[in-house]
Amino acid sequence: QVQLVESGGGLVQPGGSLGLSCAASGSIFSINAMSWYRQAPGKERELVARIGSGGQTTYEDSVKGRFTISRDNAKNTMYLQMNSLKPEDTAVYYCNAVIQVYRFTGGMNYWGKGTLVTVSS
Repeated sequence: QVQLVESGGGLVQPGGSLGLSCAASGSIFSINAMSWYRQAPGKERELVARIGSGGQTTYEDSVKGRFTISRDNAKNTMYLQMNSLKPEDTAVYYCNAVIQVYRFTGGMNYWGKGTLVTVSS
Protein backbone atom coordinates (compact mmCIF):
# COMPACT_ATOMS: atom_id res chain seq x y z
CA GLN A 1 0.00 0.00 0.00
CA VAL A 2 1.00 3.58 -0.61
CA GLN A 3 0.70 6.17 2.12
CA LEU A 4 1.10 9.93 2.10
CA VAL A 5 1.71 11.51 5.48
CA GLU A 6 1.72 15.26 6.02
CA SER A 7 3.46 16.99 8.88
CA GLY A 8 4.29 20.50 10.01
CA GLY A 9 0.91 22.12 10.51
CA GLY A 10 0.07 24.25 13.50
CA LEU A 11 -0.78 27.70 14.77
CA VAL A 12 1.14 30.71 13.49
CA GLN A 13 0.64 34.46 13.75
CA PRO A 14 -0.17 36.57 10.71
CA GLY A 15 3.03 37.40 8.86
CA GLY A 16 4.73 34.29 10.17
CA SER A 17 6.13 31.26 8.41
CA LEU A 18 5.46 27.56 8.49
CA GLY A 19 6.81 24.57 6.60
CA LEU A 20 4.86 21.47 5.62
CA SER A 21 6.21 18.09 4.56
CA CYS A 22 4.58 15.18 2.77
CA ALA A 23 6.31 11.82 2.78
CA ALA A 24 5.25 9.02 0.47
CA SER A 25 5.91 5.44 1.52
CA GLY A 26 5.05 1.93 0.43
CA SER A 27 5.34 0.15 -2.88
CA ILE A 28 6.36 2.97 -5.22
CA PHE A 29 7.86 2.67 -8.70
CA SER A 30 7.75 6.37 -9.49
CA ILE A 31 6.02 9.57 -8.41
CA ASN A 32 4.77 11.97 -11.05
CA ALA A 33 3.17 15.27 -10.08
CA MET A 34 2.88 16.14 -6.40
CA SER A 35 0.52 18.82 -5.16
CA TRP A 36 -0.68 20.66 -2.11
CA TYR A 37 -4.39 21.36 -1.79
CA ARG A 38 -6.22 23.14 1.00
CA GLN A 39 -9.75 23.29 2.25
CA ALA A 40 -10.97 26.09 4.47
CA PRO A 41 -14.11 25.71 6.57
CA GLY A 42 -17.20 25.95 4.38
CA LYS A 43 -15.19 26.13 1.18
CA GLU A 44 -14.25 23.80 -1.66
CA ARG A 45 -10.87 22.12 -1.71
CA GLU A 46 -8.50 24.12 -3.91
CA LEU A 47 -5.13 23.55 -5.49
CA VAL A 48 -2.39 25.56 -3.79
CA ALA A 49 0.73 24.45 -5.64
CA ARG A 50 1.94 21.64 -7.86
CA ILE A 51 5.39 20.34 -8.74
CA GLY A 52 6.14 18.00 -11.60
CA SER A 53 8.61 15.16 -11.55
CA GLY A 54 11.11 17.41 -13.28
CA GLY A 55 10.62 20.26 -10.84
CA GLN A 56 8.18 22.40 -12.82
CA THR A 57 5.99 24.40 -10.46
CA THR A 58 2.62 26.13 -10.57
CA TYR A 59 0.94 28.18 -7.86
CA GLU A 60 -2.52 29.45 -7.07
CA ASP A 61 -2.53 33.22 -7.57
CA SER A 62 -3.09 34.17 -3.93
CA VAL A 63 0.06 32.32 -2.75
CA LYS A 64 2.47 33.35 -5.51
CA GLY A 65 5.55 34.99 -4.04
CA ARG A 66 4.71 33.73 -0.53
CA PHE A 67 4.70 29.92 -0.83
CA THR A 68 7.40 27.71 -2.29
CA ILE A 69 6.86 24.08 -3.25
CA SER A 70 9.76 21.68 -3.59
CA ARG A 71 10.48 17.96 -3.59
CA ASP A 72 13.25 15.54 -2.81
CA ASN A 73 12.82 12.62 -5.19
CA ALA A 74 15.38 10.50 -3.36
CA LYS A 75 13.27 10.73 -0.21
CA ASN A 76 9.86 10.63 -1.93
CA THR A 77 9.06 13.80 -0.02
CA MET A 78 7.45 17.09 -0.95
CA TYR A 79 7.63 20.35 0.94
CA LEU A 80 5.68 23.59 1.15
CA GLN A 81 7.38 26.62 2.67
CA MET A 82 4.77 29.20 3.57
CA ASN A 83 5.86 32.77 4.34
CA SER A 84 3.93 35.97 5.06
CA LEU A 85 0.98 33.90 6.17
CA LYS A 86 -2.45 35.51 6.29
CA PRO A 87 -5.60 34.53 8.21
CA GLU A 88 -7.17 33.52 4.91
CA ASP A 89 -4.50 30.82 4.55
CA THR A 90 -6.14 29.00 7.44
CA ALA A 91 -7.20 25.58 6.17
CA VAL A 92 -6.52 21.89 6.24
CA TYR A 93 -3.67 21.28 3.83
CA TYR A 94 -3.68 18.02 1.90
CA CYS A 95 -0.88 16.30 0.06
CA ASN A 96 -1.68 14.72 -3.30
CA ALA A 97 0.52 12.65 -5.55
CA VAL A 98 0.17 10.69 -8.77
CA ILE A 99 2.06 7.49 -8.05
CA GLN A 100 2.99 4.62 -10.30
CA VAL A 101 3.12 1.47 -8.20
CA TYR A 102 4.36 -0.91 -10.87
CA ARG A 103 6.46 -0.24 -13.93
CA PHE A 104 3.79 -1.18 -16.48
CA THR A 105 0.77 0.38 -14.81
CA GLY A 106 -0.55 3.90 -14.94
CA GLY A 107 -0.30 6.43 -12.17
CA MET A 108 -2.98 6.62 -9.51
CA ASN A 109 -4.08 9.51 -7.35
CA TYR A 110 -3.23 9.31 -3.64
CA TRP A 111 -4.16 11.67 -0.82
CA GLY A 112 -2.85 12.32 2.63
CA LYS A 113 -5.17 12.83 5.58
CA GLY A 114 -4.36 16.51 5.90
CA THR A 115 -2.71 18.81 8.40
CA LEU A 116 -4.33 21.88 9.91
CA VAL A 117 -2.75 25.29 9.46
CA THR A 118 -4.23 28.08 11.55
CA VAL A 119 -3.12 31.67 11.03
CA SER A 120 -4.34 33.79 13.89
CA SER A 121 -3.15 36.30 16.44
